[in-house]
Amino acid sequence: MELDLRLLRYFVAVAQDLHFGRAAARLHISQPALSVQIRKLEHVLGVEVFRRTSRHVELTPAGQAILAEASRTLAAAERTMAVARSAARGKPGHLTVGFVANAVAELTPVILEEFGRRHPHVDIQMKQFAFADPLAGLGNGDADVAFVRPPLRPDPAIEWCPVLDEGRVLILSERHPLAQYPAVTVEMLINEPFVARRAPDEWRDFWLGVDHRDGHAVRIGAEVSTVDECLEAVLTGQGVAFTQSSSQRYYSRPGLAFVAVKGLSGSTAAVAWRRDAATPLVNEFVSAAQNVCRCHNGAPTQFPLR
Repeated sequence: MELDLRLLRYFVAVAQDLHFGRAAARLHISQPALSVQIRKLEHVLGVEVFRRTSRHVELTPAGQAILAEASRTLAAAERTMAVARSAARGKPGHLTVGFVANAVAELTPVILEEFGRRHPHVDIQMKQFAFADPLAGLGNGDADVAFVRPPLRPDPAIEWCPVLDEGRVLILSERHPLAQYPAVTVEMLINEPFVARRAPDEWRDFWLGVDHRDGHAVRIGAEVSTVDECLEAVLTGQGVAFTQSSSQRYYSRPGLAFVAVKGLSGSTAAVAWRRDAATPLVNEFVSAAQNVCRCHNGAPTQFPLR
């Protein structure tokens, strides 16, 4: 029986979320319809790919074995379509650049301009990813190269180099008593509810400042998947959050306040790529990013705390 790419796409979505309801919402189909499609995939493959209960979903050994290959197959299909579209427009190449939130701040357009100067006929697509994917599409091949912010889950296939360093600040409602302070410490925030990112543990913990809390547990006021959801949660008083300092320039809006945090380590932004998919265009993009970095004092660009 032939394997439908759509079934693989559904499988990868559920495998990423390990939740049929969230995956169905992301795929814009109903949960019962998604369940039917997964059963159809299992019938085609002749194996179960998920163990399901009313409260829990996990990959079977067979599901774990095929996940990486399914992701590569989907990525290859997408690249084939992109090449065809580029050829139809008379363009010799296509590059998908993944990013989360504001990418690498003001350096993003500078890097794109540098790469565009070298390869004016290459079609570049900027593709945004939710907090759940800090690798911004690199893990499953949805992106050729990406702007990321460590810490990242160790992956021998992923390589990255820093582009900029900036501080982390506190974002909170301007009605919050701490909004009037010029700066705060993590100790002052121990009992505050935080807005947590739905993301891998190492990334979620970094943006909650877990390493700076001396073992104190974090009170979670809300969980969010995107920057906009985070801002809304903060605006409505569900919690406070740490964010990179450039967020003040990109996401400032009425009702929000940004306060410096003393003693909190900063955030590094980097350009990342897959070693096993380092095409000449990927290498050229990385080279352009490194050149921009060198032009800004020869090291990751330093942005102020506020």
